[in-house]
Amino acid sequence: MLPYRRPNGVRVLSVLSELNVGESGVLAALDLPESVQNHLMHMGFVPGALVTVLRRAPAGDPTVYGVDGMEIGLRRETAAAILMRPPGTDGMEAVESPGNDEFPVLIEAAR
Repeated sequence: MLPYRRPNGVRVLSVLSELNVGESGVLAALDLPESVQNHLMHMGFVPGALVTVLRRAPAGDPTVYGVDGMEIGLRRETAAAILMRPPGTDGMEAVESPGNDEFPVLIEAAR
């Protein structure tokens, strides 16, 4: 395969709850019930939004995230249903090593 070619239909994704304090990601999708999804979208959790992990409670739950100039606390189970991609990517990344420990990876085929 030529170095400038990427496989079509492969995206590198993670979930919001797996990001560490200080890390950022771009929201790719919400996998939540419609009522929760609409509530979060009104607060700025929309696809393409940059989300930063600001701080975590001593017990690890909830976590405060920064999005669109606001600070929003989410429980781990809610954050685990929010798919993220690394910042600075267009969402279509070639995956060279599925075992990459720097950014936990889920591979999703384009529909």
